[in-house]
Amino acid sequence: MTNFDSTAIAEFKNVWVFCEQREGKLSSTALELISEGRKLANDLGVELCGVVLGSNVKEEYIKALGGYGADKVYYCDHELLKDYTTDGYTKVICDLVEANKPEIVLIGATNIGRDLGPRCAARLHTGLTADCTHLDVDVEKYKAFLKTTSTIDVDNTKFEENTNLKMTRPAFGGHLMATIICPRFRPQMSTVRPGVMQTQPYDEAGAAKTEIVNVDVKLDKSDIHVDVLEVKKAAKKLVDLIGADVVVSVGRGISKDPEKGIALAQDLANALGGVVGSSRACVDAGWIDASHQVGQTGKTVHPRIYVALGISGAIQHKAGMQDSECIIAVNKNADAPIFEVASYGIVGDLYKVAPMLTEAVKALKASK
Repeated sequence: MTNFDSTAIAEFKNVWVFCEQREGKLSSTALELISEGRKLANDLGVELCGVVLGSNVKEEYIKALGGYGADKVYYCDHELLKDYTTDGYTKVICDLVEANKPEIVLIGATNIGRDLGPRCAARLHTGLTADCTHLDVDVEKYKAFLKTTSTIDVDNTKFEENTNLKMTRPAFGGHLMATIICPRFRPQMSTVRPGVMQTQPYDEAGAAKTEIVNVDVKLDKSDIHVDVLEVKKAAKKLVDLIGADVVVSVGRGISKDPEKGIALAQDLANALGGVVGSSRACVDAGWIDASHQVGQTGKTVHPRIYVALGISGAIQHKAGMQDSECIIAVNKNADAPIFEVASYGIVGDLYKVAPMLTEAVKALKASK
């Protein structure tokens, strides 16, 4: 569109979330981003809008976005949008953005989102911050975040007062955290790591009053340069850390016998009905697969019970698990930072403590 200028920032308003769907069902990441987008929209005093692309998506799924915070949902229904294609989705989203000019666009950092986000940003001549783990527009809230997750002397640091989106993401392999802003272009775009943002409780009243805008999609086969011939699903056993109720994680403390340490963690996880996680150190050492990693460069988890075996508690790891309901830490070092966020701390050798915990859990279950 000839009247679209990404530098005319005063013309842009509202927060948008691309709500990914597969086979007509919205992803859990979409609900997480709608919940987070609601907070940003409240801070800015603007509307929160969901964007759904697909074919014959049920109205109940679209309205459900209002139950998690959306004021309005743009629904782009077209047979060529049934299956994801980079060309088709990019064109439709960019046409919509150019026509309505949102100031913020959030996309899940899924396989689709990581492909779609950069394409849209390039076409819209704006910036994109990838794989974000925290978002803020309010400076005071951002400063409060820094106080708990960084070593910056926040009280003696000068911060510019503005409502630019502050997009925080891991950098240098997770050893540093970078906050990036896009002050000169709009929309401000971010892909957000799945599982990081918490989904707010569902509100039936919000769903009932959701405004659905059916978009007149301008899309032709000539706009898409690939044909989706078939969609095949590969069955692969994955570790569901994000959805787990109990996570038992191992850290560098298993270094003297990694195989045994992981086995002890698995035994305890089995007894508690949970899964095994790990710190980055274990993954880097090759002791456990990366799919088990918890932290800023791994997965962010919110289980009912989180057990940390031999994990010192670096900032990067704590950021990925500190919101767990109950944290039990086992470490030989009484001064380990993990004890700062632990609900219960045990100073001792994990090779002795873990089997005792496992037996205690089994005995308790047997007694019931």
